[in-house]
Amino acid sequence: MKDDIKFSFGKNWLRFLDRVTDNRIQVAEQSIVDFLKISSLREKKFLDIGCGSGLFSYSANRLGADRIVSFDVDPFSVECCKHMHQKAGSPDNWSISEGSILDSKFLNSLGKFDIVYSWGVLHHTGNMWEAIKNAARLVHRGGYLYIALYNKTSGLNGSLLWLQIKKLYNFLPTLGKRVLEILYTAMFCLAKLIKLKNPITEIKNYQSKRGMDFMTDVRDWLGGYPYEFATTDEVSDFMKQHFPNFELTNLKSTSGIGNNWFLFFNP
Repeated sequence: MKDDIKFSFGKNWLRFLDRVTDNRIQVAEQSIVDFLKISSLREKKFLDIGCGSGLFSYSANRLGADRIVSFDVDPFSVECCKHMHQKAGSPDNWSISEGSILDSKFLNSLGKFDIVYSWGVLHHTGNMWEAIKNAARLVHRGGYLYIALYNKTSGLNGSLLWLQIKKLYNFLPTLGKRVLEILYTAMFCLAKLIKLKNPITEIKNYQSKRGMDFMTDVRDWLGGYPYEFATTDEVSDFMKQHFPNFELTNLKSTSGIGNNWFLFFNP
């Protein structure tokens, strides 16, 4: 099986745009302010690394960010973000471009930011640790690095198994992908039933998780490759080694295969 596969998150996000409701936007906004523990982004410069659907750049605009810069390596994601920019009335303080967090020349043109946001992105670059370093270098003094990275797990349902499943998903033709999506959804429903929860209700209310859509996230999870992962301790130790002045001020961790959320402050 070829290992040069790369999942197009942007094509997946294009299908999500017609599901972006006011309620989803409000949930996305709330996820930002809750984790940052602030009420607005007024007088803040906000960088969205791997802007994807553009939902969180749009939310930053609604929260009053003074400047917003969004970029993504996937041209389809760039188009999604431009759609959200137009939805916001094409504000002049919000710029969107195609670029990579691994491209030093591109990054040097951006400047520094009060909030550097990259949720579920850096582990898909193919060089996660370098991507984290590059993101941290963009944080202004007195600013925050807000990132989410896949947790490293072991065992039968661990990270290494999912690495192989993701490779398989990307290798399969469209029909094979749909089969894997159905199997994953069935597993999700079974897990909820075991916990005596209604899976239909869980899927219907799924947007309560950062304003996302269930099937969009299923494709995102199954197809998300390159795929790297780390424990919370590994990330914390890495930051202490390379950015000893940064302080971990908020952490939302998981024991499963999902994302650990980190908020580092650059005093």
